Amino acid sequence: MNQRAHPHSTTLTEPPPHLHGRWRHDPLLTVGTMVFRAWWPVWRPLSPLHAGVVSDGTTRVRIVGREVVARDENVIALTLAAADGAMLPEWHAGAHIDLLLPSGRMREYSLCGDTADRAHYRIAVRRIPDGGGGSVEVHDSLRIGDVFSIKGPRNAFPLAVPGHGSSARRIRFVAAGIGITPILPMLATAERFGLDWSTLYTGRTAESIPFLDEVAAFGDRVTIRTDDVHGLPSMAELVGPVDDPADLAVYCCGPVPMLEGLRRHLAARADIELHYERFSPPPVENGTEFTVTLASTGQEIPVAADESALAAIRRVVPSVPYSCQQGFCGTCKVRTLSGEIDHRDNILTEPEREAGTILTCVSRSPGGNLTLDL
Repeated sequence: MNQRAHPHSTTLTEPPPHLHGRWRHDPLLTVGTMVFRAWWPVWRPLSPLHAGVVSDGTTRVRIVGREVVARDENVIALTLAAADGAMLPEWHAGAHIDLLLPSGRMREYSLCGDTADRAHYRIAVRRIPDGGGGSVEVHDSLRIGDVFSIKGPRNAFPLAVPGHGSSARRIRFVAAGIGITPILPMLATAERFGLDWSTLYTGRTAESIPFLDEVAAFGDRVTIRTDDVHGLPSMAELVGPVDDPADLAVYCCGPVPMLEGLRRHLAARADIELHYERFSPPPVENGTEFTVTLASTGQEIPVAADESALAAIRRVVPSVPYSCQQGFCGTCKVRTLSGEIDHRDNILTEPEREAGTILTCVSRSPGGNLTLDL
């Protein structure tokens, strides 16, 4: 019965009659009611209700290891442990965490350690001098013993094991440079499950790519090539030998041109799965020029058809919060005071969209002006 359509109208003020009509009131329920009425006033003061612990979604961690993992010394790996010594939340290959840095920045980094190690997380960070400042802060400010907060893990790049979420028979991993970080746990997982897999690991030079020895330890399943020796790889070289039908799953993490090239190369191959993660903003497709007005100052900022609103705003307000730049972390969320929104994210709820919330890293306006609460 639908409780909302047929609400109860009877108030139970006395014990109900006996099921078989032998007594006016059921004796068992009568005794139970008397006991409860006598017991509850005595017990209630002895067992007061306490407010439960409300989690803010963060975990305090301590840096317990710090090492250089690329020969050019521009990539460091940090090993993290729970600050209170507890076990860390479980995670699976492809997951990432959000670092809440002391400066107030939030940055996302892939977990690249052992998925079975609940005591530690490992991340790797490439120093990018002309980036948004997060990597420089990690390199220059964070040391062993420092404590800070993280969010997650979350997984936007999961590994689907053949026979358990994937129809593929073989897996091809493709990593470029720091893109090895989400791929590295996948290699260990594929090896642990006894899967048929291979890897192409590429980068500018052997000195610039991290975890070189760790990847090479997988033996002949891995091909390592560098642009300075072998030139830029073709799309066919990235994918490797392909049967017909291929029954192949490709997992790739690297620069946007590589990912876009692979996507176009495999667009007509229904027998090849393509899974990828990018570390930089996706290209803007079918964009239109518009302007953004900052409500706090009235300043109007032009946004080109091929750039994001976030990129345009950062030219004027470099300190504006952001992280993933791909529409799934929510760091750049802001309220729109006026203007039409072309939503291109997949995390905002309908009420949030109706209230004018926008993710400036991917969403934009179909034209005209957006006034933002900034």
